[in-house]
Amino acid sequence: MTHFPPPGRPQARIPGPLQPPPPYPRIRTGLWKRCLGGGLALWALTAAVTYATKNTTLLPTLILLGSFLVPVAFVLWAYERHGRDLGVSAILGCFLTGGTLGVLGASVMESYLVRPSWGMFVAVGLIEETAKLGALVFALRRMPGIRGMRAGLVLGAAVGFGFAALESAGYAFDAAVSTEGIDLRALVETEILRGALAPFGHGLWTAIAGGALLSFRRPNGRFRLTAQVLAACLGVTLLHALWDSTHGIAIWLVARLAGTGLDGQLFAEGYIPRPSAAQEHLFTVFSVGLLVLVSLLGVAWMHSLARRDPSWRNTP
Repeated sequence: MTHFPPPGRPQARIPGPLQPPPPYPRIRTGLWKRCLGGGLALWALTAAVTYATKNTTLLPTLILLGSFLVPVAFVLWAYERHGRDLGVSAILGCFLTGGTLGVLGASVMESYLVRPSWGMFVAVGLIEETAKLGALVFALRRMPGIRGMRAGLVLGAAVGFGFAALESAGYAFDAAVSTEGIDLRALVETEILRGALAPFGHGLWTAIAGGALLSFRRPNGRFRLTAQVLAACLGVTLLHALWDSTHGIAIWLVARLAGTGLDGQLFAEGYIPRPSAAQEHLFTVFSVGLLVLVSLLGVAWMHSLARRDPSWRNTP
């Protein structure tokens, strides 16, 4: 006989099976926007207070805020949009550990291997891209389950942005210190310029190389140096070299158009003696145009890689 609960009394609910926790932490969408906006306000306030008070103890705060603001915001964007299932530990490990190891490795190799020459920019590009890719391998050595194009693009970008943040901090420090004391204006200009260019440099190049590397990673976690991976490394090295040499190429183009002679030292020295106003204008056009061209090539390449991976469009 079936027994029904008396009227007026709620029926007890039978507890269902426990639901597993989500594979990634729930964070509010748009955190990267608040990070970028709030960080920019804090950086501007720090710059104003430093300028007004001449307090040099604020310089580390100003340098770190300006150097890490854009890289951190872009890593947050990549995590929110395409990498929440990869885990916070993988993102932070690649950004902090990978970026630091990349800077250290590149600095050691460049001090011993790079000499002023026509091939200097190619050597620098090869060394830095190899160092960042090695740092990515080290950061993921104990995470064999992380592989695939999407994971490589996101985590490669994290390593690249970590590298860019630390490198920008070094450039900002060098710009601030001069023979006449602290040059606050040069520091601020350096951070604004490098912050605007950060999304199209190291983060983009290492994302491409990382995508190629992890797309050919074995299920057991071993990395493979296939022909596609080597081709990607060579390609981002050339993009890197073109990016670094845009200043010298612009100088060379201006000298050619002005008919001042094709002295090879103009490219290496990076300036034209006593330039006219027209030559300065041409240099600006050529240098900015070359940077835009290299950026568009990198963005188009990464976009083509992302479109080949169906999981890129189905991320949570």
